[in-house]
Amino acid sequence: MLARRRCLISLFTLCMAVTFAYAQRPADATARVPALDSFHEVIYKIWHEAWPEKNVALLRQLLPEVEKGISDVASAQLPGILREKRAAWEEGLRKLQAVGSEYKAAAGARDDTALLASAERLHGQFEALMRTIRPALKELDEFHAVLYMLYHYYLPDYDIEKIRASAAELKQKMAALNQSSLPERLRQKESGFEAARAKLSRSVDALESVVRSDDRKTVENAISVLHADYQALNRIFE
Repeated sequence: MLARRRCLISLFTLCMAVTFAYAQRPADATARVPALDSFHEVIYKIWHEAWPEKNVALLRQLLPEVEKGISDVASAQLPGILREKRAAWEEGLRKLQAVGSEYKAAAGARDDTALLASAERLHGQFEALMRTIRPALKELDEFHAVLYMLYHYYLPDYDIEKIRASAAELKQKMAALNQSSLPERLRQKESGFEAARAKLSRSVDALESVVRSDDRKTVENAISVLHADYQALNRIFE
């Protein structure tokens, strides 16, 4: 009974520590664009209500919401954790704005056929923009959230205690990533993914083996290698 109580206390302490760690992460460590999430509300109305019923009156009625949604997305700041997606994001955003202009023109011209076609393209471009920032795997996204804080916050100041805590957390995240499977749409990338994942896993182990040392250069090198191996794995999905 006492052993069980100690186990429960330890588990509670670990959960609280993880919760606290996530609470300390800044907004730019979260791979989300809230304006794009909000825009999904009008896209849902278009794609699941108006378009299937060919309800062009509703499509015209939704024009102000479409314009506001696109404007909000265009004004949104991409969080730092998505900095490597910036070029693809900006290209997708330009296409979204172009489709929005087509939607507005078709609505104003009372061209029902063109309006339905532009509504379909708007939905498709929204989905494309979501895919640009959406991680290929939930486990990869969770791994990156820890690595981002380690590489961009703790390493520059060489906060060794937070570096060590991150190394332990990356070990846990890597275990989950090693158990993950690619979705069907990405199965053609499986061979490259598995090779890159194995290399990243070795880098995580290497960091864990040196992080308790007092050799700053060795620790810094291990983190740099780990970060490069993560980037190589992420490029598999580009």
